[in-house]
Amino acid sequence: MTILKRLALAVGLIAPLAMAANPAAAEDHLKLVIGQINNWENQAPTLGQDAGIFKKHGLVLENVGTRGAGETIQAVISGSADIGAGVGAAGAMRAFEKGAPVRILAPMFTGTGDLYWYVRSDSKIKSLKDATPANTIAYSTNGSSSNNIVVAFVKELGCKAKPTATGGPAATLTAVMSGQIDIGWAAPPFGLQEEKDGKVRIIAHGSDVPSLRGQTVRTLIVNANALKTKHDAIMRFMQAYREAVDWMYADPKAVEMYAKKIHKPVELLKMSMEKYHPKSALQTDHFADLDGAVRDAVKLKFLTKPLTKAQLAELIQIPPVKK
Repeated sequence: MTILKRLALAVGLIAPLAMAANPAAAEDHLKLVIGQINNWENQAPTLGQDAGIFKKHGLVLENVGTRGAGETIQAVISGSADIGAGVGAAGAMRAFEKGAPVRILAPMFTGTGDLYWYVRSDSKIKSLKDATPANTIAYSTNGSSSNNIVVAFVKELGCKAKPTATGGPAATLTAVMSGQIDIGWAAPPFGLQEEKDGKVRIIAHGSDVPSLRGQTVRTLIVNANALKTKHDAIMRFMQAYREAVDWMYADPKAVEMYAKKIHKPVELLKMSMEKYHPKSALQTDHFADLDGAVRDAVKLKFLTKPLTKAQLAELIQIPPVKK
């Protein structure tokens, strides 16, 4: 046997042994809790995982839905979840001020035009000004962006209705249609078909509050200990998350997958995206109007006093975009 043949045979025997001794690196698991998990703006972790984007970055996500930011924040504080999605910026600041081990990992949604408030079509309420102290106005849970907006409706726009936590859009619609709640809240595409069918009337949008229009209002938060112990995995999560958002707006298959998931027509979803969810609103690079967000959090009593520059530097941990 020639030397070359003996070397080839040796390499052939060694290679399988080396592969057996060094199996492919195991994927890292991260647990996410997501308020309003079926909303379009919250689809990067779920659709992105279905499309294989997170797997490409060596990650497996356990995505769990909650009724809103209040439940999401608690899961992250307790450490039962690594990352929370869809948490109101003011709610995250409030938890941090109280010493909770939470950090803002990235902005998730900028602006408030996607959230809206509605009444039954036979309601006498035509606008927020028509509401009286005897009426109720819905938000999801404490610490959510809908909570922040409703507080602003009361304090800035003079709405007199009583703020009431109702959970997600589906439960809220049931409460409105049964007469338990006067003014419900929702996020597109939920409720748009009911509006089209004449069952409900939209009377207000989050963007009616001038101070909130250009702010980052919803965020990705992370458990502070997880950020230390799972730092590499969480940095890869942000890479994959950003890639998933790009894919959602570039590939028509994303909307088709979403339509199948929530059992809504593709055309309705496309209309909803164009009107309520421009890609720019899902930017994750910088916290928009941070000074205004802190100022409003104090004004709306989410914070007792403004966070200092040092506190904000500790709270906000946005990874830079990889070029």
